[in-house]
Amino acid sequence: LEGHNEVSPEPSLLQAKQDQFHQPFFSQGRYSTIGLDSCPEPQTPSNGIKIGDRYMVGDVVSFQCDQGYSLQGHSHITCMPGPVRRWNYPIPICLAQCGGAMSDFSGVILSPGFPGNYPSSLDCTWTIKLPIGFGVHLQFVNFSTETIHDYLEVRSGSTETSTVIGRLSGPQLPSSLFSTTHETTLYFHSDYSQNKQGFHIVYQAYQLQSCPDPRPFRNGFVIGTDFTVGQTISFECFPGYTLIGNSALTCLHGISRNWNHPLPRCEALCGGNITAMNGTIYSPGYPDEYPNFQDCFWLVRVPPGNGIYINFTVLQTEPIYDFITVWDGPDQTSPQIGQFSGNTALESVYSTSNQILIKFHSDFTTSGFFVLSYHGKHDKLYFLLSVLITELIELFF
Repeated sequence: LEGHNEVSPEPSLLQAKQDQFHQPFFSQGRYSTIGLDSCPEPQTPSNGIKIGDRYMVGDVVSFQCDQGYSLQGHSHITCMPGPVRRWNYPIPICLAQCGGAMSDFSGVILSPGFPGNYPSSLDCTWTIKLPIGFGVHLQFVNFSTETIHDYLEVRSGSTETSTVIGRLSGPQLPSSLFSTTHETTLYFHSDYSQNKQGFHIVYQAYQLQSCPDPRPFRNGFVIGTDFTVGQTISFECFPGYTLIGNSALTCLHGISRNWNHPLPRCEALCGGNITAMNGTIYSPGYPDEYPNFQDCFWLVRVPPGNGIYINFTVLQTEPIYDFITVWDGPDQTSPQIGQFSGNTALESVYSTSNQILIKFHSDFTTSGFFVLSYHGKHDKLYFLLSVLITELIELFF
């Protein structure tokens, strides 16, 4: 028998006359191989991208999801060797999930299942946490929920007591929202019926403005130069002035930048108790002129065994009617050691007691001002000599 190709006539039927039959077969045909070196091309997941276009054994293909979607499955798959080419893992999918935590300066928030309808009976929470000093701008690309019963609540903060800046429901596309804290919370609730498409939100961080600069701070100084949100500064007064208000302020979050308390002020008060070893006493309101009808008392006390030296560096009062009286002791029954009025500067007096009482009186007309300094000194004689030497130097030089 002999055949040349597929179109050759079929050979005739052979009949054997014995119970055994042997027929040699010779072939001069050719054959070809079918390649098994590549895996089938993987599909690109909906709402995602595929990275890689080689599908040979050992090649790796990776997948990423669009913003707002989360990858379910393996982000990388490898073409495996074997009699049948296949990938080592199934193709992943990209889904919009119920809630999440974000810290990027921009991003997308989608209702679960978007762009399809969200499921029933959901309670989802998304948090956006940025560095202090930044807020969040929320822009709505799509929005559709069951009116009233399904809603999205946005809070400017991270707690249930934080300010609600939006409670959104229904088919209307909301206007943009601005969260004025570095932490923003979005809470979505759906009930058991009438599921809608939900929402597509794009957020972008923005830098919050600073609080007002408190400088210059009259009669004192500010500690700290950072006035941005969340930062704290403190205030101190120059000697002789008293701080009125809070000594430390923090720049608050909010629609407008403000400090958490009113700015303090440093004032020269009418009277007070003083225990420092040395200091300065100003007339009320200094450097402005003192008011009329003032009767101010200062009690100065230093440790026992010390006397107190008083020196007027500025004295400009209405003569006779406005005056300063000093007693060598804690009250007006103590010996009076001086009364000063007019515009004589460099007046001084020394007490024998470790306490002195100073009274300032002003009448109904003509204002002025004064500044006196005091020093507690242990050795009165030594101190008087040092004062005498100082006065002699000033006299001759």
